[in-house]
Amino acid sequence: MSLVRGLWRGMLVGVAALGFSSFSLAAEFTLRLHSFEPPQGTSLSQAIVPWAKRIEAASNGRVRIKIFPAMQLGGKPPELYNQVKDGVVDIAWTVLGYTPGLFTKTEVFELPFMTTDATSASKALWEYVQDNAMDEFRDVHLLGLHTHGPGLLHTDRPIRSAADLKGLKVRGGSRVVGDLLQKFGATPVGMPITSVGEALSKGVIQGTAIPYEVTPVFKVHQMVKYHTEMAQGAALYTMPFGFFMNQQTWQSLPPDLQEVFNANSALGLAEQFGQAMDAGDVRAKQLIQRAGNDVSVLSPEETKRWAQVGEQLKADWVQKAAAEGFDGAALIEKAQALIAKHRSAP
Repeated sequence: MSLVRGLWRGMLVGVAALGFSSFSLAAEFTLRLHSFEPPQGTSLSQAIVPWAKRIEAASNGRVRIKIFPAMQLGGKPPELYNQVKDGVVDIAWTVLGYTPGLFTKTEVFELPFMTTDATSASKALWEYVQDNAMDEFRDVHLLGLHTHGPGLLHTDRPIRSAADLKGLKVRGGSRVVGDLLQKFGATPVGMPITSVGEALSKGVIQGTAIPYEVTPVFKVHQMVKYHTEMAQGAALYTMPFGFFMNQQTWQSLPPDLQEVFNANSALGLAEQFGQAMDAGDVRAKQLIQRAGNDVSVLSPEETKRWAQVGEQLKADWVQKAAAEGFDGAALIEKAQALIAKHRSAP
């Protein structure tokens, strides 16, 4: 009997292995997804990986998503958009501000004091782009959009007022954030988030403007000990992110597989990204506090003074928009209305 059981066990293992192999071989489309985040990054681990698994399951294994984190396929983070546009990769996730000049209308979501959380802002961003800025994404197939949570300052010294920023070299992740830092008297230093940890450790910069969720990923909380929030959870700034597919890759998919992607993209995906970022902010802030770092909140009066500087930046952006032929003030109003709509939604 033991021999029979052994034979059956061997057959079952063989069938199982054959079944797994058949599932792998059954993939009609293997798509390469490129990201600058390391595997433990919030967006990658909490949003993109679950999304890829949903796509694979919903397609019954006909689509396989191979994820390459931390720029494993080469290049630098600012090159990700062109990589997917040019077909070097099939799918990419990146910061829109890393490619300045391409997403001017969408920049409105980078402006200061616009948002308080990633979930409502991400949903608002998706709706805003559908109605106002789809022309900026004509060279790719747009899968999703989102923002991170409130951007704040992480520095090697206390920041209690705007005067404390004067002369400090502070990393800003985009043109808009750099302009804002400059208005506060800091010297903005542009670099991808992947370079921030080393730059802080070597004293190249004295601080960085990022949300909480990404601080543990690049060990920022180990390099600096001071973290400065705005009053009432206001965002000093936010950054929009894009999740794109190459146009030829999209067109190569049959209609039923395109529907699989459509069913797992758009507004629902924006919400999932936003929820992941908000949860990441909570976890990271708790970690920072447990480490004994100084987490401070500017007073409402001081925050108001910072917001007044932010209004100057908005006015500058409206002028820039006018030079490019569109009504920036109207776009700010539309973005603010959508953010308020989704913030008040149950």
